Amino acid sequence: MASFSSDDALQDSAALSLNDLESLHNFRSRSASFSSTGSSGRLQLRQRVAQLMACVEDISSDDEIHEEVSRTLDEAFLIWGKKLKDKWNEFRLHLVTWNVGTASPPPDVTSLLQLDSLGPAMDMYVIGLQEVNSRITNFLSDLAFDDPWSIFFMTVLSPLGYIKLSSVRMQGLLLLIFVKHVHLPFIRDIHTHYTRTGLYGYWGNKGGVTIRMSLYGHTVCFMNCHLPAHMENTEQRLDDFEKILEMQFEGENIPSTLDHDVLFCFGDLNFRIADYGIHFVRESINNKRYNLLWDKDQLNMAKKKEAFLQEFIEGPLQFKPTYKFDLYSDVYDTREQKSLFWFNEKKRKPAWTDRILWRVKNLCQHTSKEGEFSEEEQTISVTLNNYISHMSYGISDHKPVTGTFGLELKPLLTDPLVTLNAEGEWSAEHDVVISYSAVPEFPSSAWDWIGLFKVAFRHVNDCVTYTWVEDDEISSNKDSKQVYMSAAEIPDMGGEFLLCYYSNSLRSIVGISQPFQIQPNRTLIEKDLTQEESGWMQKPDNLESHDEF
Repeated sequence: MASFSSDDALQDSAALSLNDLESLHNFRSRSASFSSTGSSGRLQLRQRVAQLMACVEDISSDDEIHEEVSRTLDEAFLIWGKKLKDKWNEFRLHLVTWNVGTASPPPDVTSLLQLDSLGPAMDMYVIGLQEVNSRITNFLSDLAFDDPWSIFFMTVLSPLGYIKLSSVRMQGLLLLIFVKHVHLPFIRDIHTHYTRTGLYGYWGNKGGVTIRMSLYGHTVCFMNCHLPAHMENTEQRLDDFEKILEMQFEGENIPSTLDHDVLFCFGDLNFRIADYGIHFVRESINNKRYNLLWDKDQLNMAKKKEAFLQEFIEGPLQFKPTYKFDLYSDVYDTREQKSLFWFNEKKRKPAWTDRILWRVKNLCQHTSKEGEFSEEEQTISVTLNNYISHMSYGISDHKPVTGTFGLELKPLLTDPLVTLNAEGEWSAEHDVVISYSAVPEFPSSAWDWIGLFKVAFRHVNDCVTYTWVEDDEISSNKDSKQVYMSAAEIPDMGGEFLLCYYSNSLRSIVGISQPFQIQPNRTLIEKDLTQEESGWMQKPDNLESHDEF
């Protein structure tokens, strides 16, 4: 959990009884029993704390009561922290941006995804790629089937309990989101969008792809961008960036991009280091004096001038500029290629082209005219845990950049829309029954379905079989409904499976069962064993003839 300030604690704590300084011992014994009394309790608490502060002014640091007050306040903050911890959850997010330069996936991404980390596992992976191979043959193939990068990441992450929640592609731009199974019922209203900015908006070699969702009731948006290249195109980059931010999702009651509670913007933003020559830039990098270059980074310069960028936050650039490298090395551009008329091409100056920004709506806590805290709580915050590049990957002239975040949020959704269970023993020897119940406000549809998935399934289309919730219904009452699956659809070999309820209206899985076992089909197994025994008893003719010699 993120740490909470004393101001936050004062705002969210319950009413605390402090009669006077002489009764601090008594307060200790009863501090665990205080409870919330609403806004009037908060007002009383503030008055008590104000009285306490007035008394503290008169206490000498040498007084015995000074130490007593300090210890008691420490205990109070521990109690407040525990109450806040009970109400807030930390959601761990790992975000990747990488211009892969039309290359195929590398052999291993353990360090890129921090799969070898000793800390808690990530709850979500957000992977934004640029320049995925989009030659016409590759692109048409990828339209019909998952592209190699999607398949690669699904293969890595699905055995670890992650499924591909959503993806969107526009030519070479690809955005993938993977999430732990346990969070699926609390992620809703998933929508995707793409914005072309190449050739004045008619070509998708540049632009942005976006996925938005409701995460435990909070609106979150992820935007993967590829902006125009070259030092002199700063204004074009800013214009395109602003145009992408102004895009609107299709559908009713979907907030605009900047109206989401949290917005992440990342990608090959192509901002360069202005003014300084290549030798000064490289010397600063070699000496790890990156701070000498920050003021001339075009994005940092733009954030001071452009209003639409000023609310975006970025971690410190404490890593080497991520462009431009020789392939399969950590050496900056040393090419000696010849261009038109046999002139040497200009070596590219290193730059932090690959970036991760984020923005939290209403980040600053508002105060009233009287200086008291507003009753409105900040229900989500973002903490950057690390922001690094990965120098060991050399398949392109860019190095990947990752940001690991903690989203401290107060869940606005605590119960799934649908709960479902597999009834009785499951096997392919007979039809099986599924029971489910939905909350009253759930927008059910005739197009909703319940899918049977292997525990390590990769995405929502990976179901073994499914049943329609209306067409295959066998019973219904006010508390629950039952549907059936045909025995012919159940896997004969059995194994560990789970059930997921897919809502067509919400475009997401809104209920997931506990894993359960499907028993192997005994009839089929016995038949196979009989055939196998029969085969062993009949000696082949060629062996009989061999025995005669």
